[in-house]
Amino acid sequence: MKKVVRTARKAIKLFCIKDGSDFHLKDIDPSYAKIFTAKQKKATKEMMAKMILMIEKLQGRLYAANKFGILLVFQGMDTAGKDGAIKHVVSGVNPQGCQVFSFKAPSTEELDHDYLWRCNKHTPNRGQIGIFNRSYYEETLAVRVHPEFLDAQRLPKVKKNIWRNRFEDFRSHERYLNRNGIVVCKFFLHISKNEQKERLLTRLDTPEKNWKFSERDLVERGFWKKYQAAYEDVIRNTSTEDAPWFVIPANKRWFARYIVSCVIVDALAKMELAYPVMKPARKKQLAAARKTLLSEK
Repeated sequence: MKKVVRTARKAIKLFCIKDGSDFHLKDIDPSYAKIFTAKQKKATKEMMAKMILMIEKLQGRLYAANKFGILLVFQGMDTAGKDGAIKHVVSGVNPQGCQVFSFKAPSTEELDHDYLWRCNKHTPNRGQIGIFNRSYYEETLAVRVHPEFLDAQRLPKVKKNIWRNRFEDFRSHERYLNRNGIVVCKFFLHISKNEQKERLLTRLDTPEKNWKFSERDLVERGFWKKYQAAYEDVIRNTSTEDAPWFVIPANKRWFARYIVSCVIVDALAKMELAYPVMKPARKKQLAAARKTLLSEK
């Protein structure tokens, strides 16, 4: 177990942004894993299998201890691989202790509440792994790129520093969760514009993937530079010790999934989870129950 955790911590160092004050997206190459040899790729995939098993093992302790919770936030451009990363990384997790929520355009009910409400109500319980496929960060991404979305929120007054205020809200919210035992892990799956083009073409050229394509994808692709600038600003302003961003090169899906699994292993291992220890009185009760069962004819 210790060896796997050490490997995980070593792997994520380069991509963990605890202080984003001087962060630039160009500093992390989305094609980072392209330089891997076939041997390195095979070794990484083998190690990922061990990470998945470790997540499964630690999740059992998380659920039994019922002291901490973990919230995994996935952000990225269309086709970045959020769905695939979620599917592969939690493939061995007990569904009873895991919930996934996807956030699209807000409903009428959601617009009648404060902008954090729809995400807050899905914050994981203690003992649970909660996963957000997109999140409250869309309020400084999609809403920033499309300022007309703010009109639907019917805010009393839209101030010039609204994005700075929302960054402050996010930092405070995540600090609050952390203080209450809910650990927040935030992933930005970083792909290049060329890679997105290839993935969109694959959706169009592969009949069984046609359903994944939406004309909206092309519309949003037209705002690529604005989204990149918005993401960079988000990461600069909301990367903290309590909830750092992990900016993960995602042009190679297998590599992105590996790093995500390493982050989760590291976060769970830091909780020092253990199964509850029975008190002497409870041990006597269990011994009595065992005796009763053994005495049955």
